[in-house]
Amino acid sequence: MQRRPYLLIADDTLAAQCLQRLLESEFPGVQIIADGHGLVEAVAAASPDMILLDIKMTGLEGLEAIRGLAVAAPATKVVVVTMHDEPEDVAEAFRAGASGYVLKRCAVSELVTAIRRVLDGRSYTPQPNGQRVAKIVTKRKGRANGRGLTLRQREVLQLVAHGRTAKEVANALGLSVKTAVFHKMAIMDKLGLRTTADLTRYALQHGMLSPTAQGEASSSSAVIPLALTSTTA
Repeated sequence: MQRRPYLLIADDTLAAQCLQRLLESEFPGVQIIADGHGLVEAVAAASPDMILLDIKMTGLEGLEAIRGLAVAAPATKVVVVTMHDEPEDVAEAFRAGASGYVLKRCAVSELVTAIRRVLDGRSYTPQPNGQRVAKIVTKRKGRANGRGLTLRQREVLQLVAHGRTAKEVANALGLSVKTAVFHKMAIMDKLGLRTTADLTRYALQHGMLSPTAQGEASSSSAVIPLALTSTTA
């Protein structure tokens, strides 16, 4: 007997309950997560096959959450369910790691098709945006500047550049260690950087370190620890 896929809906609006009822006949046991805070940890603990994610839910930095889920729950597929259908929004979601993107106003049959396609290892985009989205995703590779960093990401970057470990970053910002790690990875992805030393150099070049820290960082690269490289740091 084939195992039924385990689906979670991450949405804090009434639409979540409607969506749950609509999907129950096709995917029994669909659950709802209505708290954006701690979403990554909750999904990692539940190990669902798929999460239907409203990236505008309260307490959630949508694209960063998708990147975090890719780290904390790599086997979980993410399908964005939203009201926003601009091709650039769709492309950003796919760049962050989503496998599907559907609109809340779509027919139930389309949503079921998207879910089944993604569970089958493929992707799904709303029509007629598919080709436009693909062009945007493949075209935009440059991530050289940090103007797109969120406030939280800038805080994490500053702490990493000061040589803080994952646990120290988490404690300083009131995060879990896993969340601190995924923020760091999201920063590296946005900026096109590969190592903690690269992050430190970036922070130096963009005036994000205190004068004392700048002197310490520039005097010797050997004192820069490999912070945030694992959840046990």
